[in-house]
Amino acid sequence: MKNTPKGFRLHIGLFGRRNVGKSSLLNALTRQVVSIVSDVAGTTTDPVEKPMELLPIGPVLFIDTAGIDDVGALGEMRVQRTRQVFDRTDVGVIVTVAGDWSDFEEAILTELLDRKIPVIVVFNKTDIARTDAAQIARLKGLKITSLEAAAALGEGVVALREALVRNAPEEFINAPAIVGDLVPAGELAVLVIPIDLEAPKGRLILPQVQSIRDILDNDAYCMVVKERELRDAIDRLKRPPALVVTDSQAFLKVAADTPNDVPMTSFSILFARFKGDLVEFVRGAMAIDNLQPGDRVLMCEACSHHPIGEDIGRVKLPRWLRQYVGGKLEFTHVQGHDFPDDLEPYKLVIHCGACMWNRREVLSRLLRCQQSGIPVTNYGLAIAFSLGIFERALGPFPAALELYRQHSPR
Repeated sequence: MKNTPKGFRLHIGLFGRRNVGKSSLLNALTRQVVSIVSDVAGTTTDPVEKPMELLPIGPVLFIDTAGIDDVGALGEMRVQRTRQVFDRTDVGVIVTVAGDWSDFEEAILTELLDRKIPVIVVFNKTDIARTDAAQIARLKGLKITSLEAAAALGEGVVALREALVRNAPEEFINAPAIVGDLVPAGELAVLVIPIDLEAPKGRLILPQVQSIRDILDNDAYCMVVKERELRDAIDRLKRPPALVVTDSQAFLKVAADTPNDVPMTSFSILFARFKGDLVEFVRGAMAIDNLQPGDRVLMCEACSHHPIGEDIGRVKLPRWLRQYVGGKLEFTHVQGHDFPDDLEPYKLVIHCGACMWNRREVLSRLLRCQQSGIPVTNYGLAIAFSLGIFERALGPFPAALELYRQHSPR
């Protein structure tokens, strides 16, 4: 349970004012003391995350947020952290004291509904307060699930668990494949995995591991090789593989060594589809043609890893883009959940594969870019475009390939 990556978990955000019992509710749900409970308002200072198993959904991640009505300079920082949680929330739980619905709860409800996030309202502390029947009726009219609870006494917890199961998004329950749908049952995929300075010692990175598992789950099988052994590996096969998937930094060599009749793409492009919207990311990659020397590009890394050697996001990709544009570009790098409020200065946003994130957060960033009119793509697509092998890398994805062909000047 604890080893399931965050990106595969249903993210459940607990929102509300200070001291309404969010932490008590989380402790009751998880049956352990995860968040500090106190009568002093503002005890929760940063979002508290608790992974657990919620059957029949499976692995979930509860996020207990700081009170969104916090005040002062420090309070504003806490509120900003809470607002970031909206971006990755799959199901939102609004917690309020029974009979005390205010503009704060209404604002949270509006934010969640505007983002099309399923909402559950919990009227807490019913052991000391009475719920407003008119408010319950209003929420019912909006088709929003509401329930009563006394979290400190453990009451209402079962009803909340059941509501979470009912409100889990269909796309989470029936999650799309990473690569398994591209490799028919009984067929072979060749995965090309370079072992360099940034490869974690003794293990593979998450997209590679998840791709292997997805292939096995779909009754296909795979061969794992380094880029130097790819050509010999293919030559030894009795029939061609159904697909070749490579780390994006080895794109050129893998494209040269893979027969033209064998579909080829990268792990990063697979995750552009799995975590986000591949067609929209392809549209963003084509905006590279519009970049001019001196333009600003925002590079977004979901992980807060320490870059070493020829880092793909900080060294290699910027170098390839400068070569493609034919001049200097200005790159700004952000990591983790940090993301600028103002995207106007940038001509392009390029995101990593976001293997550690859930799909909701990637789509939230994509929406932010669309609202600002700024094209957005991901590392793998930007690399393929700048190296001139974009069409080849899109071969396994007919809709994305058709979009490119329709708008390509060639």
